Amino acid sequence: MATILPPPSKRQRTAAADKAREQQELDHIPEDLGSVRVQFFDHATSKPSGPPISVPVVNSSVKNLELLLNTLQGNDELERIPYRFAYQKHTADSSADGTLLDITNDLYHSLLRPNLKTTEDVIDLRFTPQAIFRVRAVSRCSSSIPGHGEAILAAQFSPSSSSKMVTGSGDSTVRIWDCDTGTPLQTLKGHTSWVLVVSWSPDDTTIATGSMDNTVRLWDPKTGQAVGTPLKGHSKWVTSLAWEPYHLQAPSRPRLASASKDATVRIWDTVSRCIELVLSGHKGSVSCVRWGGIGKLYTSSHDKTVKVWNSRDGTLAQTLTSHAHWVNHLALSTDFALRTAYHDHTPSIPPTSEAKLIKALARFEKAATVNNAVVERLVTASDDFTTYLWTPSTSSKPVCRLLGHQKQVNHVTFSPDGVLIASSGWDNHVKLWSARDGAFLFTLKGHVGPVYMSCFSPDSRMVVSGSKDTTLKVWDVRTGKLKEDLPGHQDEVFAVDWSPDGGKVGSGGKDKAVRIWRH
Repeated sequence: MATILPPPSKRQRTAAADKAREQQELDHIPEDLGSVRVQFFDHATSKPSGPPISVPVVNSSVKNLELLLNTLQGNDELERIPYRFAYQKHTADSSADGTLLDITNDLYHSLLRPNLKTTEDVIDLRFTPQAIFRVRAVSRCSSSIPGHGEAILAAQFSPSSSSKMVTGSGDSTVRIWDCDTGTPLQTLKGHTSWVLVVSWSPDDTTIATGSMDNTVRLWDPKTGQAVGTPLKGHSKWVTSLAWEPYHLQAPSRPRLASASKDATVRIWDTVSRCIELVLSGHKGSVSCVRWGGIGKLYTSSHDKTVKVWNSRDGTLAQTLTSHAHWVNHLALSTDFALRTAYHDHTPSIPPTSEAKLIKALARFEKAATVNNAVVERLVTASDDFTTYLWTPSTSSKPVCRLLGHQKQVNHVTFSPDGVLIASSGWDNHVKLWSARDGAFLFTLKGHVGPVYMSCFSPDSRMVVSGSKDTTLKVWDVRTGKLKEDLPGHQDEVFAVDWSPDGGKVGSGGKDKAVRIWRH
């Protein structure tokens, strides 16, 4: 059911023409402003990348600043890195107030024209490297694969490539798909009720699944065989799973956290198959669990709270209370780096386990470093129509409250570079926010039914959303505009995932078919 917009009315056409005329006037930069001095600072380390440089105001576009910074850093044409620039606002006493203003087009329109700076000042610009590779928007359905006998409730790509995806269904089975050929690889049978959650281990060797039969099962993705007996302990169904980050794991002994409707979280040793810790403190169903890279576990619950636990001994570190209703979902700013561990957009894998550990730790630290400190940020979504942004390591109070949704917020996610947040709600909208300060950026309007979830592309330049209206939509996060409309599903779309290498998008829903989308 593709969304077909009606043709614009005469009033809309006139307004568009006026806006275009204003835009042309806006884009004009006076040529008599001379030059402005600019100094570049690395946003992660706050170190300057050289002395102040005089830049003609007429030529102060983001593209030219990027070219200048690459030249300063000695990058040749083949090694050129794309950057995002921001200016740190200052208070009356010249101290930095922490808020960053993104430079969207050029220095004139962002700083000089609004009188934030003059041509006499030295402008300090914070730069953040963007993804070097560029993901192309998926635009067609390359495979529609039947197989499941009931609705598909969960889907996830392998962390190593876009060639394999796992799905969990209401028919009690888990299936692994070959996304290159569009064929089923393995059917994993063992659960006796709906499979609600699937999770691929960061090292790509094990799949964990949680079900309404109250058990967690582990599978070998190569053979499709169950690894040992089911992990029993929960008294109600399993709602969420989280693997221990690769750089924190004991050698060859990964741990797994499972959250359940029985209000507990259990940490399992996946080798001995024993329960190591039981985290009991919530008074309602635990809706989501995340395992952070600094040794903390984050859980959200229907008791309106979010709790932070120490993963070493299971003690409660913090309780975050601000929501006025069920907390449906939470996401970490480092989720993408933790999910993919030592895998990146290149097919190369470190040869030794030590090299894998070093690379996984380096990727996590790069994702978590802000102003020379490792900080994990957390965002939570609730039935109270709001989302909250937190930095639990520094405060139990939220950084800010993200207001705007008109109905329950179902899902939240950080972009892989940690700069943006996307929230999906029952008001048919996806909203984009700045992950730095929670500032509202765009409402992505187009769906005509509740949006169940959304997922960023690995280069953080696009977001894909799946909805009850049977469509997927791909959005450009820079403009907030619809990039691709992807009709094809016959019914509601419950699960969507963008492969970590950016090549494919996988989706599943009520029509029981897995669909693979590519450029």
